[in-house]
Amino acid sequence: MTGHSSVIATSRNRAGNDPIFIWNGEARARAASGEDILNATIGALMNDDGTLAGLPTVIDTLTRLTAPQVGGYAPISGLPAYREAVVQDLFGDSPLASQATAVAAPGGSGAVYAAVVNFLDLGQQMLVPQFFWGPYREITNHSGRGLDPFTMFDEDGAFDIAGMTAAIDRHLETQGRVLLVLNFPCHNPTGYSLSQDEWAQITDVVHAAGQRGPVTVLIDAAYMEFAGPESRSWVRHVPKMLEHTTVLVAWTASKSMAQYGSRIGAIVGLHADPDELAQIDNALGYSARSTWSNCPHLGQLAVTQLLTDPDLASSVSEERAALMTLLQRRIDAFNAQASKLGLPTPRFDAGFFVSVFTPDQDATAAAMREHGVYVVPIPGAVRVAICSTPESTIERLTSALEAGLDAVR
Repeated sequence: MTGHSSVIATSRNRAGNDPIFIWNGEARARAASGEDILNATIGALMNDDGTLAGLPTVIDTLTRLTAPQVGGYAPISGLPAYREAVVQDLFGDSPLASQATAVAAPGGSGAVYAAVVNFLDLGQQMLVPQFFWGPYREITNHSGRGLDPFTMFDEDGAFDIAGMTAAIDRHLETQGRVLLVLNFPCHNPTGYSLSQDEWAQITDVVHAAGQRGPVTVLIDAAYMEFAGPESRSWVRHVPKMLEHTTVLVAWTASKSMAQYGSRIGAIVGLHADPDELAQIDNALGYSARSTWSNCPHLGQLAVTQLLTDPDLASSVSEERAALMTLLQRRIDAFNAQASKLGLPTPRFDAGFFVSVFTPDQDATAAAMREHGVYVVPIPGAVRVAICSTPESTIERLTSALEAGLDAVR
């Protein structure tokens, strides 16, 4: 063998797995060896018995589709009926529907990738709050872009509008454009959801910034359906944003239909100018062809039926409501115990995750693993997957969090 590597320099020494899956693998291995392990790492909603929580109507719809229907290629940008169903799911019959286009993507990850490569030039950075979904960094780095986090919370624990505004101004000055990601409602990893006042303030900021240069707002709505009555409260602010900005939405069935492995999602683009909207549609379709080519035909057919058939849609809503009740019991139990122990957390009303702030996330997570409890260390906090934590184990979880924090105080 020669001493030369065929792997290019920028691809060498990369981790071949996601840290979340690494910690999950270790937790599962310890549990398999007979240890009593509490695994709060993976972002999938689990039943209290440890099995994956599903929606029977979704599973039945998938299994009823036959091979001749699903074996052929779907169109590059997605089945027309699927694309329309996604837009209708978000905006109904409102005027926004006529200002939107949807292109099928492999889950929310594909939607984020399509946004990054089409709304940032090489070397430019995407704006995110300082607590963010880890793969944002890998997606931007892999595509030759970067990530620029800004302070997420102010001294009162509210979303830091001033910090976001300063970051937007800096990007307009230094790179001439902005791609701002808002992973709300049910933010991953903190569990925070923006209030209506915070949405209004953000809208005012991007509305003003869009008059100075190209500003794009990407709403990563992965957990939207678990936000309860406020799941689409952000939509009312989109018309004002569209006066001077582009709005994108990362839509996915992974969480809303408990189909994490089916990889069915969409990147939705909105613009007030029809000609610009056509440019967005073409650009997103081009990205699809040049990367994943097209998304699973089976999933698009099933999701289209589930969104457009009134009986199926009603059944899905009822079944999802039962899962939301399961999740809410865990959230309420966690909040009660966290308050009792004085754990430093943001406001946590809904969603799959919550973060507990710590000055040393690695040491905190390591101390918790000594108690057989697994969480994910992230800069400045540990992420706790309440979605996979049975209510009966919440007290053990919070006690381990307290011990993990004590270890670094």
